[in-house]
Amino acid sequence: MDATGQNEQGTAAPQRVVWAVVGSDIGPLLLAATRDGLVSVVFHATEAVRDKALDRLGSRFGAEPVEAPESPLLAEAIRQLADYFAGRRRDFELPLDWSLITGFNREVLRELAAGVSYGAVVGYGDLARRVGQPGAAQAVGAAMGANPLPVVVPCHRVVERDGGIGGFGGGLETKRKLLALEGVLPEPLF
Repeated sequence: MDATGQNEQGTAAPQRVVWAVVGSDIGPLLLAATRDGLVSVVFHATEAVRDKALDRLGSRFGAEPVEAPESPLLAEAIRQLADYFAGRRRDFELPLDWSLITGFNREVLRELAAGVSYGAVVGYGDLARRVGQPGAAQAVGAAMGANPLPVVVPCHRVVERDGGIGGFGGGLETKRKLLALEGVLPEPLF
């Protein structure tokens, strides 16, 4: 493979994907990375969920993902997530591989990552306006559901206009815990 990622025949070589499952305050998370950066964060990474996610990543990148928690990129992501859950980190400073998301969804998620800080929330419609599509609140909701990098790209910070917390791919209890961690909601009593 040469520096452009092509093999000797001039075709694109499969992208190497490394992964690890780590514990967190919201349950086990599957983290996966390519040479370009963190590419996927998967909630509730039980063995079945992990295997399904790894199969999808393998199909998408053309190579079987390799477990490698010692990979420098994964080790740094694991450290930053631990700091986030311990209340020592508000912003992630990781290279991200955006290749699993395109078009409008990518534009919305990049705006979310850059423009909605720790402890703040934004409405679906407000986020749609920020990307120049004021009538696209439902499409913003779909982009949140397609987010391959939850927590790091903080889709939990997107809420309903009327004060409801909205939906969440990791489950509403997970969203509540993340918003409580950031001081947006009170800690649950139970």
